[in-house]
Amino acid sequence: MKTPKNIDVLFVAGFGPIVRDPAASRKFYSEALGLPFKEDANGYLHTGGLDGVKHFALWLLAQAAESCFGTDQWPGNLPVPQAWIEFDVANIEKATAELKSQGYKLLVATRKEPWGQTVTRLLGPEGLLVGITHTPAMRK
Repeated sequence: MKTPKNIDVLFVAGFGPIVRDPAASRKFYSEALGLPFKEDANGYLHTGGLDGVKHFALWLLAQAAESCFGTDQWPGNLPVPQAWIEFDVANIEKATAELKSQGYKLLVATRKEPWGQTVTRLLGPEGLLVGITHTPAMRK
């Protein structure tokens, strides 16, 4: 397998399902599985308390659409993702340029989020919403 030139994945920065029914998802993950979520004012449920991933969250489809397209509606011409994953990389600019040079369609490229994370987002071949990120708060 060929190793990409400018992408050096350091860890999985986040993962979780894209949620269409918040009540059912909250019941399953929080009550059935007992995950210790914190809830933001907008209903975003998340935890940094699970080993193996830095951030797990129930991300509403409308919020994912807003993050990628600036609207709460997912475009009808793209597959609706069932989950998301983020890979924190050593150099977000190089990784983004590499993905672009390989012909991948980027939904968002090196955008700085209000919480300090820089993100590039694209759909994986299976429809997974993939983030390539630089997350200073998660680095030691």
